[in-house]
Amino acid sequence: MSKETLVFISGILLTIVPFLGVPEVWRQYTVLVLGALLILIGYFLRRNLYLNRLDKGNGDRGSDTFIETTEVLFDEGALK
Repeated sequence: MSKETLVFISGILLTIVPFLGVPEVWRQYTVLVLGALLILIGYFLRRNLYLNRLDKGNGDRGSDTFIETTEVLFDEGALK
């Protein structure tokens, strides 16, 4: 089961739990567990999205960074 499917099912359960007629204690624990599950899955989905953005396609990870110019400003022959 994919993470997106778990988020969808958890959201549905979280929506219908108050109307199921279960005891208050069960409802509190169910809402607590489903909320924690949604937080964890959301974190891992965001993390995977971030890591996929850094992936260069060849297994390396990197991002745009500052690269100092290596252009030669003065010709060494002109200084002689």
